[in-house]
Amino acid sequence: MPTATPAPTPKAVIYQRHGSKAVYRVEEVREAVDGGCPGLALPQSTRCVYRGHLDLAGVLSVATPGTFVRKKDAEQAAAQMAIDKLGIQPTANIPSTPEEAWQELTGRISYFFADENFPTSSHPLVGHLSVALRRNGGLLGGIPISAIVTCDVKVHTLCKIIDPKAEFDPLLVLSMIYNAAKQSPGVSVSNCNFWIESQRPYSPEAVDLALQRWSAISDPIRVEAVLVPCVMEDEPKVVSLNVSENEHYMVDIASKLSATDSSHVLVSRTVGKTSSEIRFYFPAPDVQFVSDLSSNVVGCRGDGNMNCVINKRASYISGQTIYGDAILANVGYTRRDTELQTENVTLCTYYRILLGKLPDGIYKISKDSILVAELPCVYSRTSWKGPSPRDLLCSFCRLQRLSEAHFTVNRVSASCNALGSAVCSEEMGSPKTAAKNQCANDGRIDKENPDVFKCYVKIYSKKRELLLEYSTDDKWSKESDALQNSALKVLIWFNHYFKQLNTHVEKLYLPKSTDGFTVYPNVFLQEFTMCLSVYGKISGGDSRTCNTAGLFSMDTSHQQLENSAFLTDIDGQDSGVFPSHGSLTCISYTVYLLMKDNRKKYLLEVNNEFEFEIGAGAVRNQLESCVTQLSVDQSACFVDELSDRDLILAAASELSPDLSKISRDSCVLEFSVKVLQVTEPLEDIMEKALFNPPLSKQRVEFAVRHINQLHATALVDFGCGSGSLLDSLLEHPTTLEKIVGVDISRKGLTRAAKSLHQKLSKKSLMQTSVPTAVLYHGSVTDFDSRIYRFDIGTCLEVIEHVEEDEASLFGSVVLSSFCPAVLIVSTPNYEYNPILQRSAMPSKEEEPEENAGPCKFRNHDHKFEWTRAQFQHWATGLAASHSYSVEFSGVGGSGEEPGYASQIAVFRRMTRDQDESSPAEDDPRQPYEVLWEWANASIPSN
Repeated sequence: MPTATPAPTPKAVIYQRHGSKAVYRVEEVREAVDGGCPGLALPQSTRCVYRGHLDLAGVLSVATPGTFVRKKDAEQAAAQMAIDKLGIQPTANIPSTPEEAWQELTGRISYFFADENFPTSSHPLVGHLSVALRRNGGLLGGIPISAIVTCDVKVHTLCKIIDPKAEFDPLLVLSMIYNAAKQSPGVSVSNCNFWIESQRPYSPEAVDLALQRWSAISDPIRVEAVLVPCVMEDEPKVVSLNVSENEHYMVDIASKLSATDSSHVLVSRTVGKTSSEIRFYFPAPDVQFVSDLSSNVVGCRGDGNMNCVINKRASYISGQTIYGDAILANVGYTRRDTELQTENVTLCTYYRILLGKLPDGIYKISKDSILVAELPCVYSRTSWKGPSPRDLLCSFCRLQRLSEAHFTVNRVSASCNALGSAVCSEEMGSPKTAAKNQCANDGRIDKENPDVFKCYVKIYSKKRELLLEYSTDDKWSKESDALQNSALKVLIWFNHYFKQLNTHVEKLYLPKSTDGFTVYPNVFLQEFTMCLSVYGKISGGDSRTCNTAGLFSMDTSHQQLENSAFLTDIDGQDSGVFPSHGSLTCISYTVYLLMKDNRKKYLLEVNNEFEFEIGAGAVRNQLESCVTQLSVDQSACFVDELSDRDLILAAASELSPDLSKISRDSCVLEFSVKVLQVTEPLEDIMEKALFNPPLSKQRVEFAVRHINQLHATALVDFGCGSGSLLDSLLEHPTTLEKIVGVDISRKGLTRAAKSLHQKLSKKSLMQTSVPTAVLYHGSVTDFDSRIYRFDIGTCLEVIEHVEEDEASLFGSVVLSSFCPAVLIVSTPNYEYNPILQRSAMPSKEEEPEENAGPCKFRNHDHKFEWTRAQFQHWATGLAASHSYSVEFSGVGGSGEEPGYASQIAVFRRMTRDQDESSPAEDDPRQPYEVLWEWANASIPSN
């Protein structure tokens, strides 16, 4: 007995009608549990459930009122809500073979032109028919065949069943409809062009009903569109389309494209916003269609001269094969309206569509910050704004016409044998990167944190061939965190790829890489052939040249430089509240294009409230440098080099003829920025919630005690950052006569110089003794003879911001070369994190779970956080190797289990034999750059 065909699921029904335009989102929520489970060691007060959301752009948006235990149930429920609201009837009989699809295609075309009732329907194709019906002698309803493609999704679906290549080739679709129309009863097509009409006139009653529903054009319509030339060297330009009364709108398009008539104009699928009718219109190539489906001539579209006329830019944007010059226009009939809908398409629209296809493009557009926002390098639920990394990656795959991104989240045991061995093994020279897994290593913490999650990502081609996969050893306490962080890693990889398209293929595509990615070069190259033809560089040359093909940020070398922004027109009083690493900062800004020769300014972008996290890579470097030099309510201006030309055009809402001539030699960007609000980093919030005074002040007081005990006169702060320790030391009475800061970050040193200058200026006006102060720009792992054998060196909460091998190198260089009498090193105690995080009083969305898995690091920028055993293992090894003793202490807490919140090692140089000398004593090297200096200005007593 044959098995009945199962009914389609709600998601399948939505996909039949809306395809990839249906975007699902599952929201994770916490739900109270009515009763506890009596066998659990920890009370279970809440559970994780899901709420489904479905967005049909421009049509409908729904969210399930209830919650579901499984994500897929939440999605199906959202789809069912949409079906009920839209009144969709599931399609029971979808053709399963090309032959069945062909029969249904001929029947549907016959329905359009032979059924007397069709002109009375609300189908948007009737809008096209009404134009013909208004013309004298137009009762046969002659329209271009391509009008059917723009109005009927089912026709396109049937063509894809007949030949899957139809999804990517409008010419093949036109051929199928043309051939099907020849076999459709009651339908007539021309042998010399692509008009289609009814074989007999429509009845006067049907015509009257059609003309009543679909309004005529009373006044001529003028709408802007963009002509995208086939020749890559020619730039896109704006053209005006004129639609006259009783004329089909494709008549003027055909004229602009030099096509024979409007029936020779082909139409792409919609591009850009799913709710719009933005499409590419292009002339049909001069080919002869045949009625035999099996010998369709379009199958050889890549042979002969056809490849020469492919419009690469339009093809890349639409994901279909576009021939010749193309016009990007927003005009057409829809089910939602009863008249022709038009909307201007500007060059800004075109470049924004192009930008949206880049890995970071959707993020920039969603933030309404094209010239300032950058794709962040880290994900945090508390600070991430806009579409999630997963949504961004899925959108990128859809826009590139790839298969949907595939995520696999596995629950794994939180046992931390690898980390434990790093601590306990006597053979280990130093702890290794197992700490990156953010996993606890003792039995007590394991009981609190049972399982964690890992996420694997796979990206497939259109043909479901694997082209890239990502796997990582990183583990996360929440399933959503594992998924979002892995999605962001893949998105960043694609972003790097798009910015390096001028690299030779042999260097760009590696079958294996060391960072968790596996790339399948053959599939990858095949999938991105059109992308490479638009963005790639065939030969050498200056990669910073503005590329009219649409290449954004091709040159990344200048982005990695950390030059400090030179500020002008600083306005406002110093409030004392400055952005710092990890703080959430809200600014307003304006960006102008400044012409160097005539000093003309063109407004490009304005944002009255833009929020980002300092240090997360979420904005361009120069702007972050500017912001970190300002306090709340201060504003300033600075100039920066020009972004890529196409990025400028995507940002500019109004284009001037001057903008088409911009270059890095003739223009710069001028930024006006104001700091509106600063929210402290989560690490500081956690510490202040539990400790009074905060840990940062306790660390300073610890250093002051040792300075005075030693009667130290010279101090060097390794990794001084923005100078918080040096600044705080000036508030305490000490024996110091000279303070020095060393850091690799110019931004941090600039902020430190500003702060120290203000404080030292005040002290000198009060006629008090002030120390000499110097800030050096350089790496703490490079020796400089000017800070050899200082009385005391400090390195407070710094080493966790570098990789573990670099932390070990730093310790060796300082103790063997700089040779301070005393070195104080502090770093977070990982074992104390559960206490800190519980004290931060998070919102309900961030409510900590007793069984949520391993604790997070205190700051996303931390490369590791050590337990007491790991830290002591590291410090004792260094001390023994370099003739230092070491003692351990800390601040924050009593020192009892689980130790201090901030653990400290104090290294003391042991007395050497008289004959023993340091290799650095005779080393004259001075590689550091003096970034700022304050000469000793003590006031002699009278």
